[in-house]
Amino acid sequence: MIVSHNELVAAVNKAFLGMRRTCGEADIIANMVADLQMVGLHGVRHFNNASNYLNVEKDCPVEIESSESGTLKVDLHQCSLACHLPVIIDYSLEKMVGSKQITIVLNNCHNRWLAYSELVKLAAKGIACRTTWENGSKPKRILYVLNRGCIAPELYFSDVTTFNNEQLHSMTIELSVDDFSLEESATGYSSHVNGNELQKVQQAAWREGIFVDDIEWETLKETATVFLVENSQRSLQGAGELV
Repeated sequence: MIVSHNELVAAVNKAFLGMRRTCGEADIIANMVADLQMVGLHGVRHFNNASNYLNVEKDCPVEIESSESGTLKVDLHQCSLACHLPVIIDYSLEKMVGSKQITIVLNNCHNRWLAYSELVKLAAKGIACRTTWENGSKPKRILYVLNRGCIAPELYFSDVTTFNNEQLHSMTIELSVDDFSLEESATGYSSHVNGNELQKVQQAAWREGIFVDDIEWETLKETATVFLVENSQRSLQGAGELV
């Protein structure tokens, strides 16, 4: 089905607010989902997958370890990247002042596709970004390259992986004031989605509306309704209004 940007953002916002989490900003996460959906990369599906765990996973701050080599190691405690990435990026940019690059290694995290929106913001600020992670299913390895000023990333896929269990829940983000070489970055990747293609899909979504799979849309609406009803009933019980 076709939905508007406002409809999609409102639905995700409501769903996340209903989870009553401390970590994560509902409006930011809603736009993360919408931005990913608008370029055809299934933002709603990824949020629906995340929703199966968001309400039960740890709701706590991340742990950041700095090193003199310009690397930040971040432990997300098996939590969704969507709840923490904006803060991690802000912290990393502060650490990057006075240097040309920094590497962020995110460990024990989930929902890495939802990083898309925050990475695009970096390119608009004049920061080049190269991001990679491995999945347990095909495609097994994904690479984003977002050079300065780019509106959408060059996206690469590979079925080849080192199959290190720790890497299946990690993500590496490299930030630089200089652009990354696409030829060098793409070595070992078998397929490529051009950033211009993603941009065209996004432009069509603004003109014609955002396509969302019917089942995924119903799942999203149901998630929002279920969480809000459950919390409402719980609140009423606490107030003594339900027997």
